[in-house]
Amino acid sequence: MIQSSPARFAILVFSALILLWTALLSLPISSAAGTITPLADAMFTAVSAICVTGLSTVDMASHWSIFGDLVILAGIQIGGIGVLTLASILGLTVTRRLGLRQRLLAATDTNPMRTGRGVSESQAVGLGDIGGLLGAVAISLLVIEAALTLMIAPRLLLEGYSLPHALGNGFYLAASAFTNTGFVPLPGGLAPYETDGYLLSVLAIGVFLGSIGFPVIFALYRYLAGGGWRAHKRLGLHAKLTLTTTIAFVILGWLAIAGLEWDNPSTFGSQNLGQTLFSAGYMSVMTRSGGLGIVDPLDMHGSTLLVMDMLMFVGGGSASTAGGIKVTTIAVLFLAAYAEARGYQDMQAFGRRIPNEVLRVAVSIVIWGATIVAIASITIMHMTGQPLDIVLFEVISAFGTCGLSTDLSANLPDAGKYVLAATMWAGRVGTVTLAAAVAATSRSRMFRLPEERPIVG
Repeated sequence: MIQSSPARFAILVFSALILLWTALLSLPISSAAGTITPLADAMFTAVSAICVTGLSTVDMASHWSIFGDLVILAGIQIGGIGVLTLASILGLTVTRRLGLRQRLLAATDTNPMRTGRGVSESQAVGLGDIGGLLGAVAISLLVIEAALTLMIAPRLLLEGYSLPHALGNGFYLAASAFTNTGFVPLPGGLAPYETDGYLLSVLAIGVFLGSIGFPVIFALYRYLAGGGWRAHKRLGLHAKLTLTTTIAFVILGWLAIAGLEWDNPSTFGSQNLGQTLFSAGYMSVMTRSGGLGIVDPLDMHGSTLLVMDMLMFVGGGSASTAGGIKVTTIAVLFLAAYAEARGYQDMQAFGRRIPNEVLRVAVSIVIWGATIVAIASITIMHMTGQPLDIVLFEVISAFGTCGLSTDLSANLPDAGKYVLAATMWAGRVGTVTLAAAVAATSRSRMFRLPEERPIVG
């Protein structure tokens, strides 16, 4: 299976980890009360941790014991790095080298465009760079989370936490931000810090770095190490598209949320101009897949929820800890529409031509993603009788592994929790990997049928 279909292998490993984490979180030692956590809640939390989503059906600050918190923290770290990437890093540490098979496995987990054969047709990182990329993954994870912890811990010390608790909760928040999970171990969540510009800025930086993806971090490192603007060609098309589209969506989301919630007394209506702009910008960054919200979505206008639905559905960068259909996918679709409007034969961006095969993958991702969201929304609406805007927000948050919540998850029946858990699983595994696993092998035909164009539009 590893050789013939790395996509199926990835699904198998993720599913096995979820079952293992479900068993661990079901143990009495995992709960603060020393009781067995119901299966639906344990599995939902396990899926949310491994899939770095952040939705929860229990109070994360009080339900779990120290052992349970450690299990959850380990889960979000493994899910954030990527199972195959972690396995490749361990193999590299033991053998001091990566063989071709290990490089192919790592490539399937760290590159955005995958095929059923396990080798990308248009890779963001070449196979020769996989060893360096894996080193960048490990180093960036350790360095960024350590730096975030050192910035968060002093703020918690000022709140009266002891040094061990400040460091522990600081690392938990740092890991939750960088892996785009959204779990908060603090009593009351982030509500006591909703006007704390320092802490929220640190969390937003962590979420942004996690959402752009390890290939982009690796490309930025090579770009800066190679002389910056004088070596601009070293920054590839994938990195340029990811950074440009991510920043564009953050700015558009920022302006939309601020404009729509400006006069809402339940959210930003009572804040001054500076605080409103800061809070709106922070929430826009969280829709990348962060989930560390400071505003209750139930207090927002329906128009704002719809904007956030679209932002969460897009998500972050490919091969990142973020979910969604990915910013490069939507960028390719816009480039295709622009090329069609101008009458160009090819899609172009930053002086490069994008193959038409990439457009086919992008269209497939959007269709699969929309289908998963539609089926899950219809099922949960039928189960609960909740209105569309509330259910759609929760489902897209699950699919995009975002973690922003209308509190619907905690009030779902067990069957609804399983449906939402399956949505998180599909969103994290990835629609392309899911499609490749179903296809199993690439089939080639020895003939081509006659061409005939249907009427479109």
